[in-house]
Amino acid sequence: MSKAVARARPAPGLDLRPVLFVVGVLTLVVGLAMVIPGAGGLALGTRNGPAFLMAAAVTIAIGGFLVAGNRVPVPQMTLRQIYILTVLVWIAMPAFAALPFVFSELQLSYTDAYFEAMSGLTTTGSTVLVGLDAMPHSILLWRGLLQWLGGIGIVVMAMAVLPLLRTGGMQLFHAESSDRHDKPLPRVTQLVKVLLLAYLALSGLCALAYWSAGMSGFDAIVHAMSTISTGGYSSHDLSFAYFASPTIEWLGTLFMLSGALPFVLYIRASRGDLALLRDQQVRAFAFAVLASTVILTIALAARQDTALLDALRFAAFNATSVVTTTGFASADYNLWGGFALGVFFYLTFIGGCTGSTSGAIKIFRFRVMAIVLNDYLFRRFSPHAVGRRSYDGRPLDDDVIEGVLAFAVVYALAVAVIAVGLGAMDLDLITSLSGAATALGNVGPGLGPIIGPAGNFATLPDGAKWLLAFGMLLGRLELFTVLVLLTPKFWRG
Repeated sequence: MSKAVARARPAPGLDLRPVLFVVGVLTLVVGLAMVIPGAGGLALGTRNGPAFLMAAAVTIAIGGFLVAGNRVPVPQMTLRQIYILTVLVWIAMPAFAALPFVFSELQLSYTDAYFEAMSGLTTTGSTVLVGLDAMPHSILLWRGLLQWLGGIGIVVMAMAVLPLLRTGGMQLFHAESSDRHDKPLPRVTQLVKVLLLAYLALSGLCALAYWSAGMSGFDAIVHAMSTISTGGYSSHDLSFAYFASPTIEWLGTLFMLSGALPFVLYIRASRGDLALLRDQQVRAFAFAVLASTVILTIALAARQDTALLDALRFAAFNATSVVTTTGFASADYNLWGGFALGVFFYLTFIGGCTGSTSGAIKIFRFRVMAIVLNDYLFRRFSPHAVGRRSYDGRPLDDDVIEGVLAFAVVYALAVAVIAVGLGAMDLDLITSLSGAATALGNVGPGLGPIIGPAGNFATLPDGAKWLLAFGMLLGRLELFTVLVLLTPKFWRG
């Protein structure tokens, strides 16, 4: 064997065939999903039907090529391959999902199309599109499908991949001993199937509730997909304000909360285990939503002279939307005053629970940081005391604590770096800072007149859109999944 052939072989542990095989399978899934709005477009006789089918043909062809060219008997993967796979999937899927936006009558530039697709799949909800009310249903359905597919992908990733990264999250749901008492199901494949069923059930229930409350069937389906995925894409420019229905807003609040709870606890609840009511993370999340709702209700009622019940509804819906990183809006809270804007800015960082479809820092990490801070303060006046840091009755490992603290530091640094990058493109401070926070937190709308709840991201320069798309990716993959690939040691093995 020649030296050239030997050098051409991949390094041990970096055989990319299993990675490319899985990427190919998921590319096929995205391509097949394009057939749904494509068939609808053909049935309605719009130009977008052939555009979607053309995009589907390209995507399925490339996906099929990747699958056929990288078949392996049993795709076993090392940890390094899982890192590469996770990042590559979330870069490649928006690249193909953007094609319908380019081929359709919208004729978006690839920059805008990739931004829209990345925002959809990461369930961020930021958009460059205007005139949604008159837009073809095939485009609106595709946006909803992107968020729905991205949402279930996030849950599966949180349960099956992120625990390996030890950055503080779902590993608490995985017993490290041989005892399976803390595991909802013994195998990951079983867990994924049940999670998908729970996701489907919640989505169907949400759509049915919206439809019974007065939405059209199409609006109910699109908004249900965006609600359970905590994505925030709407089929109307005014988002939920379009419906002017208190009942629909309260239903939206309820189902946004359901999408931000740990899906694994739904499985336990279906088996009679009421861990959902006892879980410290869920309780802390409920307190955060309730406290922010009360604060914003008082601020809105005092400043806008709004009736108390209306103020409560507006505050509950919009606070829940931002905390859960959904991004729907039932009012332009830019008009609520500086105090309310400050509250919304901080809510952008909170997020829902781990193991849910929501983004941002997440309640679990705030709980861990509070435990560490409490322990630190206790040791200031009682240095010889022996304490045990625990979470929900389980000891907190040092590597989990280190991962949480490192995540918080890097998260703040990433917001600052992205904000400075946006500022370098002549964007104002509010747009830059809130844009960085909303992209990294996968929230959707920012603050200010440009990217606030009444605006969108269409007027931003292309460089800003690519930077924000990277921020969405970075936030969705919880920072270290991406950053570890930038270290030389990772590639040396």
